[in-house]
Amino acid sequence: MPVGKPCNLTTSFPKTFRKMICDAYAPGARVIIRDEEWLVRRVDRTSSGSEALSVVGLSPLVLGQEKVFIDSLEKIKVVDPINTQFVGDDSPYYRQSRLYIESLLRHTPPTDESLYIGQKAAIDLVPYQLDPAIQALREPRQRILIADAVGLGKTIECGILLSELIKRGKGKRILVLTEKSMLTQFQKELWARFSIPLVRLDSLGIQRVRNRIPTNHNPLYYYDRVIISIDTLKQESEYRTFLENSYWDIIVIDEAHNVAERSTHSKRAKLAKLISSRSDSLIMLSATPHDGRRQSFASLMEMLNPTAIANPENYGPEDIKGLFIRRFKKDIKNQVSKAFPERIVHKEMIAASNEEEKAYSVLTDIRFSKLDTIRTGSMLFKTTLEKSLFSSPSACSETIRNRIHSLSKKEDEAVQHDIDCLNTLLMALNAITKENMSKYQYLLKMLMPQKGTMKWNPKVSNDRIVIFTERIETMRFLAENLKRDLSLSEEQIKTLYGGMSDSDIQDIVEQFGNETSKIRLLVCSDVASEGINLHYFSHRMIHYDIPWSLMVFQQRNGRIDRYGQQIQPEIYYLCVNSQDEKIKGDNRILELLIQKDKEVQDSIGDPSEFTGCYSAEDEEAQVGVAMEKGVSPQTFEEQLAATDDPLAFLLGEMEPPTGETAMAETKTMPTLFSSDFEYAREALNFIQGKGLEQLQFDIQEQSKTISVTPTDEIKYRLKFLPPEVLPESGQIHLCASHERIGQEIIKCRESENSWPEIQLLWEQHPLLEFLNDKVVASFGRQQSPLILMGDDLPENECVFLTYAEIPNQKSQPVIFSWYGIHYKAGKFVDLQPIQFWIDKLELTRKDRPNPQLPVDNSLFFPLLGDVVNRTKEAVLEERQAWENKYNPMLSQHLSELEKLRGEHKQQLEFDFSDIPMGDRARDRKEQRRREIDKMFDDYLQWIEETMTTEAKPYIRIVALLKGGY
Repeated sequence: MPVGKPCNLTTSFPKTFRKMICDAYAPGARVIIRDEEWLVRRVDRTSSGSEALSVVGLSPLVLGQEKVFIDSLEKIKVVDPINTQFVGDDSPYYRQSRLYIESLLRHTPPTDESLYIGQKAAIDLVPYQLDPAIQALREPRQRILIADAVGLGKTIECGILLSELIKRGKGKRILVLTEKSMLTQFQKELWARFSIPLVRLDSLGIQRVRNRIPTNHNPLYYYDRVIISIDTLKQESEYRTFLENSYWDIIVIDEAHNVAERSTHSKRAKLAKLISSRSDSLIMLSATPHDGRRQSFASLMEMLNPTAIANPENYGPEDIKGLFIRRFKKDIKNQVSKAFPERIVHKEMIAASNEEEKAYSVLTDIRFSKLDTIRTGSMLFKTTLEKSLFSSPSACSETIRNRIHSLSKKEDEAVQHDIDCLNTLLMALNAITKENMSKYQYLLKMLMPQKGTMKWNPKVSNDRIVIFTERIETMRFLAENLKRDLSLSEEQIKTLYGGMSDSDIQDIVEQFGNETSKIRLLVCSDVASEGINLHYFSHRMIHYDIPWSLMVFQQRNGRIDRYGQQIQPEIYYLCVNSQDEKIKGDNRILELLIQKDKEVQDSIGDPSEFTGCYSAEDEEAQVGVAMEKGVSPQTFEEQLAATDDPLAFLLGEMEPPTGETAMAETKTMPTLFSSDFEYAREALNFIQGKGLEQLQFDIQEQSKTISVTPTDEIKYRLKFLPPEVLPESGQIHLCASHERIGQEIIKCRESENSWPEIQLLWEQHPLLEFLNDKVVASFGRQQSPLILMGDDLPENECVFLTYAEIPNQKSQPVIFSWYGIHYKAGKFVDLQPIQFWIDKLELTRKDRPNPQLPVDNSLFFPLLGDVVNRTKEAVLEERQAWENKYNPMLSQHLSELEKLRGEHKQQLEFDFSDIPMGDRARDRKEQRRREIDKMFDDYLQWIEETMTTEAKPYIRIVALLKGGY
């Protein structure tokens, strides 16, 4: 929602920093600093109000060097376009000129709400995945919760939006926070598909950075784009200081439901609230974004826009409009039928052994004196025992031993009675050996290599099996005994659980997705049920114990039944049948959950609509209470009648977008080349031919592949990239074929390195950015090419190609337009956008003759003043139209903000209305009042800096197209 004319808006803004833009420092501008010429690549506002210019050297002494200059400390002169000198081009067919114009076109940031680059990434494009980026770009700030269901590709949707923001100059510094199990996966996805390099700062990585820098330096400033576990940040209080002194263009929070405020303020929630204020853009990802409590979901919305909700217990769709997007598989199934093969569900009914029946009987007969008199958790202790026994005798025995240990410290007859009861049950459990453990023996019959009922063949790399269990003791029992009974090696069976270090978890996940890895069985606790991809070489999953939560069903099954699964997924549930009426009834409830999970997949999409619960813990408690009360399966099913999804209400009457119109929002920037491959090929040949860089490269036309051996300058450019992305061979291999990149993404799981050796050839890759800078530097200071158009333009006519940019106070481009200004016999004819001239004069031609005639600037110099003035007039007209469009919207927005400020303060009065006004209460109330004012003042300052423009465009004369020869 851009604005203009700050004089009209000053009264609406608080007294905040109002530095005028004296010089239009813009990306693509040439500036003189310390008597050397530099190309501006990025402009940032410092905390002191100065401009920080990120530049690359153009003149011989500083050629290729990257520096940052502060305008308040340096004498900076923007090159004046009126002094442009036109020079001849000695390259065949004007190759240099075409490359030069193209490189500047590629520096052009979009300033509208359409998509220009994200859809071109290495993805199997489906329209619905474009919707989050479209929705976010329509908002004043790109802050959004992507709440699509498990397996729909939220990482890809995030990458599309990130790419669009980077293209717009809003993504230099990026911080990604995710679960420790997801670090490598997220990092690899964004690099392989979008060329977004995130340095992984796991527990080892951040220590390495701290060892390289002085003690008092901020490790979060060492790299511009990082990914880190939120648990790593929350464990050490010292990171708070680093975070408070760091600012990012974009922050991404994966599995964002884990940072929502619950009844207690967790460290994660406090950390997320802190960092949410440290960026312009915020992208949150979660398939389960709500727990049924308005306050919890409100806490996520407040991170996105702290001014939106005055009362976290009472808000509606209009308060959070545009802040989140939510779709289910059923909504977009017609778009991804091949990507989501219909799952096959096997419910295996297993008769309990005699020893197990005895243990069940002992459990149901137990009557505790003390243990169940006070409910310390969500369920009675006896129910906890039943839940652990349904997992395995090992898990139940561990639970008993832990409780006996804590009870033995108390001297009480009733407590001793409970200990005796527990010992009786423990004796019954000890009688259950591996040989008479029905579920385990059934599992063995299923898994017996090539002879079992699953026909499992561990010799086949893509026949890997995931086994889920809730209890760590069960996981250990399975791993130890399956290895022995199936004659598996240490390398063939692995475990994954929450107590592992982040690096160990990442290593196991990587190995499981690596075709050359020997892992065939992965036994997991539910730490592996969120986010991670296990579907690359696995399409079969076994639930060794049945979750008591439909959300856990959804998360577990989503590891292999997700976007991109190539083989029809098979889900196995192992259910033990007991003759004990109590146990039989409770198992029927679990069987009912299996049935409901299928119904969730087939129709509803959100398990909370069945259970009325919005967290796995609440669902488990609901199941536990039903078992404790002896509720029949029929009654329990009635209790699971579909309920309203609170997010459905918050969506309002609008149906969520499902990609129907998304493709119409995609556009292409003006270009002189047919593809990125053609541009890169021509740029490499030109740079080498001109001696601008001693490059060694190989071009394969048929496969659209380019291999480059990095020079010292390229290595310098790449030194802050993750070391994993640079192939060990030393060469950088780029390919423009999406199909080939897709194959490479799969193939990279086969190699020890497990990172793609071949990378996507497109404009966002660092090597293409390097080529751009080299080509721009091929013309000297204030020089632009003159191109003779032959018969395409009459001899007495010419067209000046120019562009103009108007930035905001944050130096982000708000208006960026290219023009062609047409003259005939020295008289102005008309001004048209550049695409008009690209089409009319066929500027995409690769065979335009170049007679290499001398240039007489005296013929054109008299026109330059008029060219600059007309460019300025044109861009200021665009600015005026832009102001006319957005100023009314801004005025309404500012009015709504003041209304919201009043609602926040009214809510403050209500919150303290029943509290005696002692000194402490008055202090708390006044502190909260100051926080409200600061929150709104900060937002208003952001609006001012982001949406205020000045009538001081940066103008560049790019080229002259002259008729005749």
